[in-house]
Amino acid sequence: MDFSHSERTEQYRTELLAFMDERVYPSEPVNAAQIAERGDATEATPVLGELKVEARSRGLWNLFLPDPEYGAGLANVEYASLAEIMGRSIELAPEATNCSAPDTGNMEVIHDFGTPEQKERWLVPLLAGEIRSCFSMTEPGVASSDPRNLEARIEQDGDHYVVSGRKWWSTGGNSTDCKIAVVMGVTNPAAPPKQRYGMILVPLDAPGVEIEANTSVFGYHERGGHAVINYADVRVPASYLIANEGDGYMIAQARLGPGRIHHCMRSVGMAERAFDLMVTRAKERTAFGSTLADKGLIQDWIAEARWRIDQARLLVLYTAWLLDTQGNRAARREISAIKVVAPRTALWVLDHAIQVYGGAGVSDEVPLARMWAFMRTLRIADGPDEVHNWALARREIARY
Repeated sequence: MDFSHSERTEQYRTELLAFMDERVYPSEPVNAAQIAERGDATEATPVLGELKVEARSRGLWNLFLPDPEYGAGLANVEYASLAEIMGRSIELAPEATNCSAPDTGNMEVIHDFGTPEQKERWLVPLLAGEIRSCFSMTEPGVASSDPRNLEARIEQDGDHYVVSGRKWWSTGGNSTDCKIAVVMGVTNPAAPPKQRYGMILVPLDAPGVEIEANTSVFGYHERGGHAVINYADVRVPASYLIANEGDGYMIAQARLGPGRIHHCMRSVGMAERAFDLMVTRAKERTAFGSTLADKGLIQDWIAEARWRIDQARLLVLYTAWLLDTQGNRAARREISAIKVVAPRTALWVLDHAIQVYGGAGVSDEVPLARMWAFMRTLRIADGPDEVHNWALARREIARY
């Protein structure tokens, strides 16, 4: 395996790094001020809109999609370094380049499993950044780390399906530009567990769709929100079903595998941003007669942060290489591993960076507190650490 950058990847890296330095980082305080002035982080700010126009004009658009007809045509191992760069400004860069969750996963689902009609109606405007989407799988009343517990129903009624159930953590669903939800629910309760579920596209303006709330994350409200959505006997055409009844579990696994690796790539970027901030602060801050960087304890933190980040990056790259060369199934063990390793690594670095900053670290004067909140959530989102460790352990035990 070779993790060196291809010529094409190096060109994208050069252009993306320039975009980050010239436009994204300077836009962070502007974005924060616009949110504060409006008092609401749900809708896109004017500066985010400007960044999208700029990114598209620079050719930094839909970099995540490997199909060259629709995206950049990059392999996972090529996209990894780009996603890492975007992760350094998690609130702006991914969406500015149309590479943000949950849209990326939803676009991959429609691209891989959708009909030509579904692609024309929903994939094309998503790829153009004209609309956004949400993914409605998790339910408040059941343990959603085990999708076999889901209770929402998708029942056929003539040439329609009726969708009923209550979902939460439908990220992005609170914004007015979110027009479509990918909903997972039970299509056949009598089928074997992995064949009980289907996925269907539900327009958020359909009668019966009720956006109940916007759930905060450690007190923060993020762009697009985290919607609680009640689907009260929502009727949609049968043609909105993705693939076939009973394919929902399979589609979810196909969606969440690459989606998890994208999260992990961005996590490494957040860890690098925190590392930069920590070292810079340690060199500037004087206490007890010398800079913090001169203290042995802080040097130990810096050294450990460095090797933790490098270890996580290498494991993510190896997993991306497996996905590219052997497919999702062959990389299941590594996907579980990085989904635990990458967030824990980033959190370790963030926690120590906050400690170096002291009181400023827990304020909004620097982005560390918001990054910590986002990253701590990732130890639960897309499967909690415990479930991934359990799955990993079962596979290891089975080898003996």
